[in-house]
Amino acid sequence: MLSRKLILSGAYQDAFASALGDVIWPLEKIEASLNHTLAARPADGGVWLFGYGSLIWNPLFEFDARRVGTLHGWHRSFCLRVVAGRGSVETPGRMLSLESGGSTDGVVLRLPADKLVEELRLIWIREMIAGAYIPTWADIILADGRKIKALVFVANCLHVYHEINSDISHIAPIIANASGSIGTNADYVRILQSSLQDCDIHDRYVDTLVDELDRLKAVGNM
Repeated sequence: MLSRKLILSGAYQDAFASALGDVIWPLEKIEASLNHTLAARPADGGVWLFGYGSLIWNPLFEFDARRVGTLHGWHRSFCLRVVAGRGSVETPGRMLSLESGGSTDGVVLRLPADKLVEELRLIWIREMIAGAYIPTWADIILADGRKIKALVFVANCLHVYHEINSDISHIAPIIANASGSIGTNADYVRILQSSLQDCDIHDRYVDTLVDELDRLKAVGNM
């Protein structure tokens, strides 16, 4: 499983280097992206991060508050080709991102003010290793109706690894057969569903994908 130590030691970047090639972002570019995003930080309130995938069950960074919230205008989509971690160059998988339209229920995590840049740097190395996301400040509606601003990593539709077709019938066989150093692509989807259910969140797209993975497994295709 991906760990804080793996990222901070540099082993995370090393593990992706051969698979990503020229696509990998050097630390200088990652740092520049972080600084650019922080420059646009809302003036009031703490810094929250919206988690819609593995940040829900394996955030790795320190936080001092956690809430369930809804992001409008974006929906979950397995539209990101993954060639390392839970896929390979030979058998790519699909990783989760957010595409325009609809809404997404997830969790928001507030970073401690005294460790803000340190913890954000870890997040940036993890999420922006290939520049496949666009860090965005967006409104999140909490379960109690309050509105906060949070950082959200949404799809970079111009990225070389962005895939247009994320329909379940197309991606399920891809996910069913992909695996890498962190684990199988199918396990990611199942953990995602379980973690959402733990938060009393149900995503039809994720649930339908799990059903299709179960069907493929039953007929011997995974």
